[in-house]
Amino acid sequence: MTLSGLARHLVYDNLLSNELAEEAIASAKREKLPLPMYLISQGSVEALPMALSASREFGTALIDLDALDRERIPKDLVDQKLIQKHQALPIFHRGNRLYIAVCDPTNLHALDEIKFNTGLSTEALLVEADKLQVAIEEYMNAAEEGLGDSLGGLEDGDLDGLDIEAVDEDSSSGADDDGGDEAPIVRFVNKVLLDAIKGGASDIHFEPYEKTYRVRFRTDGILQEVAKPPINLGSRLAARLKVMSKMDISERRVPQDGRIKMKITKTRAIDFRVNTLPTLFGEKIVLRILDPSSAKLGIDALGYEDFQKQMYLDALAQPQGMILVTGPTGSGKTVSLYTGLNILNTTERNISTAEDPVEINLEGINQVNVSNKVGLTFAEALRSFLRQDPDIVMVGEIRDLETAEIAIKAAQTGHLVLSTLHTNSAPETLTRLLNMGVPTFNVATTVSLIIAQRLARRLCSECKKPADIPDEILKEEGFDEIDLEEINLHEPVGCNKCNKGYKGRVGVYEVVRITPSISRIIMDGGNAIQIADAAKEAGFFNLRTAALRKAAMGVTSLAEANRVTKD
Repeated sequence: MTLSGLARHLVYDNLLSNELAEEAIASAKREKLPLPMYLISQGSVEALPMALSASREFGTALIDLDALDRERIPKDLVDQKLIQKHQALPIFHRGNRLYIAVCDPTNLHALDEIKFNTGLSTEALLVEADKLQVAIEEYMNAAEEGLGDSLGGLEDGDLDGLDIEAVDEDSSSGADDDGGDEAPIVRFVNKVLLDAIKGGASDIHFEPYEKTYRVRFRTDGILQEVAKPPINLGSRLAARLKVMSKMDISERRVPQDGRIKMKITKTRAIDFRVNTLPTLFGEKIVLRILDPSSAKLGIDALGYEDFQKQMYLDALAQPQGMILVTGPTGSGKTVSLYTGLNILNTTERNISTAEDPVEINLEGINQVNVSNKVGLTFAEALRSFLRQDPDIVMVGEIRDLETAEIAIKAAQTGHLVLSTLHTNSAPETLTRLLNMGVPTFNVATTVSLIIAQRLARRLCSECKKPADIPDEILKEEGFDEIDLEEINLHEPVGCNKCNKGYKGRVGVYEVVRITPSISRIIMDGGNAIQIADAAKEAGFFNLRTAALRKAAMGVTSLAEANRVTKD
C-alpha cells in the first residue's frame, strides 16, 4: 500500500512504522474513526507529537483545547450528527467564518459538508486527538443533560406502551424517520404531549428564538412556559414532530399542516392538529389538542343559565331555521356546536358538516374537510349537501356572501343549519350578515337563535376565598343590575390542585332568540345597538351581565369576568 496524507508524514517523522500505518488505516476505516483517534485508542502514537507533526507538514494552526472557554462553543450552528460523524467540533464563529477543531487536517470532506449545511466558510484548527474526543463527549453530554433537565423526573413507565401514530393529511409527503428515532428527543416530545393532556392544556407551542428555545402550554386560556430545552435541539424537536405528523421534514420554507393520534388507553385516543410556521430562527410548531370527550360533555356541563339552555334545546328541536354561534378563536364555539350535534345525532336524521378542518370525529355524522386548494369551499360543500337529502347541516364558518346565501336557502327549505361567525356579540352577528349583503327579510325570517360566548377561568373550589370589594366598586362594575338575592364574590388563592387559583373553564353566554320585535328592527334596517336594547327588554343577558352573574355566584372572579368581557 502506498501511504498518503497524515499516515505518510507520521511514518516520515518516525512516529509510526509503515506496517502499523497500513494496518491502522484499514482498521480506522472499518470502525469509521479518524486515523488520529484510532491511533490514540490503540496507544500507537502519543497525541501531542502526532499533532505537532501534522501542524508542521500541513501548515495548520495548532491550538490547545484546554485553554478555550467551553461555554462559548457555538451550540446551534452544526448538526450533532455531523459532529459525531466527522469528529469535528465548531469552536469559534466570527462573521461568515466558522472555525472547526479537527485532529486530521486532511479530512477536507468534513469541512465541505459542514460548510454546505451551515452556509458558512469553514477553517480547520488542529487540536490533539485525545482532547478533541473529550471535548466532543462533553459537548454531547451537555446537550443530553439539558434535555434531561427538561424531562423533569420522568419515569420510564410513564411512556411504556404509548402508541403514537400520524394521521394522513393531504399535505403529507415523503417524510421518513430521519432525526425522529433519537431516544432522548422521542422521550422528551412524548412527555410534553402527556403533560399537556394531564394538565388540561388546549395548545402546545414549540418556539425557537435567537438565543433560547421554549415550550409553552395554553391552559385555561393562558399561555405558560413549561420547558426551556437547549437551543441546539430545536431542529431535532421540529424534525421529530414533523415525522410524527407525516410532514415533509426537508421542507422548512413554507407552513405545513398535519395530525397526530395518541392512544392513551385501549379505549381513549387524543388527536393533535399540528401546524408549522417558518420564523427567523427556525420553525415554530403549534399543536392543538383535540379531545373527543370534550364534545360529549353534555349541555349541562357547559355553563348555560337554565333559561339559556332551554332556548338552545328549543331551537335544536325545530325542523328548520338557523342557529349561529359567535365569538373569538378559542371561545368554545366548536364544543357548543358539537354538543348540539350530539343531541341531534340519531339514526332517523342525516347530518352533514363542512369544517376547516374537522377537529373531532363524531360517529354517525358525515364530516367533510374543506380544502380551498382543491376547490372544496364551504359553499361548494353546502351545495353538495343539499343534493344528499340532509336533515341537519353544520357549516364551520360563514365567511362570505355566497356561503351565507346557500346556508340561508338551506334553512328556508326545511333544513336546520348550524354555523359560526366571528363577531363580538349576538346583535353584531345580525348586522354582520346584513353587511355581507344578505337581504334583511332573509335574516329576519331565517335566523332563530344566536349564541355569543366566551370562556372564563373557573375558581378552584379547594382554595378560593371570599373577596372584600367596596359597594361603590361593585356598582361601577354593574352589579346593581344583577338580580340576585346575595352576591357571593370570591378571588383566587392558589394551591397544589390548581393553576394560580383557577381550575378549568366555564362558558359565559349571551343567548338571543329572534323575537318579533327584533325581527321588526332588522326589517327596518336597525343597528346593533337597537337590537341589543330589544334583547335586553326581552330579558336576554348580554355577555357582561352573564359574566358578572358567574362572578356573583362565586364560579369565577371579578378580575376574570373583566378579562373576558370588559371593553
